[in-house]
Amino acid sequence: MFVDEQGCCCFERRTMDGTPESVPMYPYEIATRLSDLGRLDYSAQPVMESTRDDLDPLERDRLRKIIASYQSSDRNLLELSDADLEKSLRLVVSVNGELTRLLLIGNEEALQRLVPTNEAAFQVLVGTDIKVNQTYRGPLLKTIEQIAESFKPWNPGTELTVGLFSSVVPEFDERAFREALVNAFGHRDYSLLGRVRVLVDDAGLTIANPGGFVEGINVHNLLTAEPRGRNPCLMDALKRTGLAERTGRGIDRIFEGALNYGRPLPDYSRSNRRGVSVLLPRSVPDKAFVELLAEERERSGKSMSLDGLLILDKLKSERRCGFDVLSGSLDMSDQRLRTVLGQLTEAGLVESAGVGARRTYMLGAKVYRRSGRAMEYVRQSDIDRVRYPELIIELMHEQKSVSKNDVMELLHLEENQAYYQLRKLVLEGRAKKVGSGRNVRYAAVR
Repeated sequence: MFVDEQGCCCFERRTMDGTPESVPMYPYEIATRLSDLGRLDYSAQPVMESTRDDLDPLERDRLRKIIASYQSSDRNLLELSDADLEKSLRLVVSVNGELTRLLLIGNEEALQRLVPTNEAAFQVLVGTDIKVNQTYRGPLLKTIEQIAESFKPWNPGTELTVGLFSSVVPEFDERAFREALVNAFGHRDYSLLGRVRVLVDDAGLTIANPGGFVEGINVHNLLTAEPRGRNPCLMDALKRTGLAERTGRGIDRIFEGALNYGRPLPDYSRSNRRGVSVLLPRSVPDKAFVELLAEERERSGKSMSLDGLLILDKLKSERRCGFDVLSGSLDMSDQRLRTVLGQLTEAGLVESAGVGARRTYMLGAKVYRRSGRAMEYVRQSDIDRVRYPELIIELMHEQKSVSKNDVMELLHLEENQAYYQLRKLVLEGRAKKVGSGRNVRYAAVR
């Protein structure tokens, strides 16, 4: 932060493309900027003029029921008295007398009067028809449960049979939905007017909240950046109640909820400095992919890692990828990527071709067989080898002549394999040598 020539407070920040820019800071932006930098926890500020009487006894009971219902919650909280429970979760603090933080269990009247930025909405659109448009201004625990309950009728299931077992798979993974919902409340900027918005429409499920990503986190490093919250005090309380992931890696659950069923990845592309928005696209589960994961889980005795799921998803959509493409798109360290690719290759889920920088990866034969796409596998592998001569001849026509290195790069082959293909063309009379020694090249016979 600095003062410009006109005496205005300014700060430097990064634009969405990563370039720096200097912009004026208005007084109302200071709290948001400080929370972006991790210098201010707005949820830790007690609400002035509030007292313990502004806490709702019914919401306190709801808090205890939630703690009792989640295995990951801090069960020791249930042994505390009401006053000690509130102090342990930092809902009541002593600042010239007792002041409260109302977000979790404050009564609705006090929240509307003292925390006007606390608001949420649940909406359902079918085409352009508004089916549901509900606004919530109550305490967070109550609002989260109300939205979750309102969402259920709009989350139909598909019956999926894997082996001997049959189950109903909801259109939107329930754990992913709850994690995204809790994250929206836990990470929103409460210094800004606005609301957490949950929208179900033809495209899918969108959950958005005021306040962009904190400094150092963006749409490209969501899965690898060190967890950092905008409201540590609030998130700590949500984690201890069991509502939020205790490790701070709730984002992993959101992605796993899609990947475990072969669905499209969550889309954060509409997020910006003003807010975070995630779209969970509508999609039926990929039965063959689910069966494959179940088979692999039975073989290895453990679930597929998120890194493995991301690699399989990328290869499923791109068909074939080089190491550099995988590394750049998955935001994974090269060493980690090599390790996971090695594990997937050993399991027969991934196959590679070529060497060194020319090595490429594709889904393994058993993945294609499982999905009933054996012909596509042949097209991606064996049929390529049949087409080698035609591809080399075509390159000869384009360049007049080719070297062994040209063929290695074109077909992702090792040196001996490239030489074999060229020698075979010469013996068949389809190509001829031009030059000799290291400078030898090959041209098509017309």
